Amino acid sequence: MGLFGFGKKKNGVEYLVMGLGNPGREYENTRHNAGFLAVDYILGKRNKAAERLKYSALTAQVEINGKNVLFMKPQTFMNLSGNAVSQGAAFYKIPPEKIIVISDDVSFNCGVMRIKRQGSHGGHNGLKSISASIGSTAFPRIKLGVGVKPNPNYDMADWVLSKFTKSELEALSANFDKVNSALELIIDGEMDKAMNLFNR
Repeated sequence: MGLFGFGKKKNGVEYLVMGLGNPGREYENTRHNAGFLAVDYILGKRNKAAERLKYSALTAQVEINGKNVLFMKPQTFMNLSGNAVSQGAAFYKIPPEKIIVISDDVSFNCGVMRIKRQGSHGGHNGLKSISASIGSTAFPRIKLGVGVKPNPNYDMADWVLSKFTKSELEALSANFDKVNSALELIIDGEMDKAMNLFNR
């Protein structure tokens, strides 16, 4: 039956929302952790927090638009994000199109967000790991601009692991309500509407 199988989903979980980042205090407020920050904000609006360790991730289950959604913050480090995703997807029998990934994007400045129905990993190691682990690139993603490298010779690993300045963090955080709204639309089956509203 393959990785996802068929039949009734356990515990009624219909969507996975993955916020990407690296665990540990030293990585707090770094560019690579934009996904963690967005998930913390979205859960906070619902008086929840990703605290339960399951499937190699900190998790929290909430209801959005009548659907049960499992939020996950992988604790495997970015390059192995797919391990957590594949465990959760296999257990709950979630197809790729219902796995929503929130990640950082170094192509855009802080304050910019882009929604994609599917696509390549674009060099992002977390997205690359997820694609390899679930055997598909057909998962939606909400990409958060975290700033473009200051110059072409700047080491990419150093850049994504650098911390936001205060103004950058404010610009990033100002978008989290939009991320929440976009997520609600996607879960409601309104992907096109979400892209039309927020891909500006």
